[in-house]
Amino acid sequence: MRNCKDRMDLTNVLLPVARRLAEWEGGDMVKVFQVRMKIYFLECVPAEKIQAETAAFLDKGLVQDAEYAKLHEERIFKLYCFDSCYPVERDKVYKKGKIYTLTVRTVDGNLAKYFAEHAVNGYTGTMKGITAEVKVIPQKHMDVLYTLTPVILKCEKGYWRDTLSVAQYEERLKVNLLKKWNQFSGKKMAEDFGMFTGIEFLNRCPVGVEYKGIRLLGDKLRLYIAENASAQRLAQMAVGTGLGEINARGYGYCNYHWI
Repeated sequence: MRNCKDRMDLTNVLLPVARRLAEWEGGDMVKVFQVRMKIYFLECVPAEKIQAETAAFLDKGLVQDAEYAKLHEERIFKLYCFDSCYPVERDKVYKKGKIYTLTVRTVDGNLAKYFAEHAVNGYTGTMKGITAEVKVIPQKHMDVLYTLTPVILKCEKGYWRDTLSVAQYEERLKVNLLKKWNQFSGKKMAEDFGMFTGIEFLNRCPVGVEYKGIRLLGDKLRLYIAENASAQRLAQMAVGTGLGEINARGYGYCNYHWI
């Protein structure tokens, strides 16, 4: 349990919604909130199942609140993402009785506060939250985004390389971020700007992941970000919400390099 001083400090960190929207109207960058949790493992978990187990842990915390339970069921962007628990064991199996670190990011300050104050107290059959701390990621000019979990883009015929060119793939990533921006801000961003100046694929072959009983193929990327203000805003959105789709299942989580 967090004491009163912890709650007061946390409230001071998180911006009220009205102020956040006012800053956007003034052209400021997205605020990205990072929640770092300590997680105790109640059972061993193979690395290939860790995203699903972590998603179940976070989901259980969210559905305890009526508003977030509704969000969980709606077909909209959830506007948060998370990495894999770390450190990763050499044999790729997380150990029962050990404590690992989970990082969740979001552009919604209220959601970050909920994760840190309530969801962290939850548990499943495999993991239990212990502590959480929140910080705002500093706003600096971003040069590169690189993914730590695979980016998933679902296409009618399966893996994107079967139907899209690399240029079309980049455009899909940009459009996905624009939709997230438009949903959260309630405003439509103009689309006539360059987002990426380059892309590298960090995997030699597609990365397979399990999702709802099917196997999806994704990629780990390094993306070079244009210098214009719109591209920089969407880069912040990517850090806070993830690249591509099913980010709330633990995919498309990315880190960044500053200039």
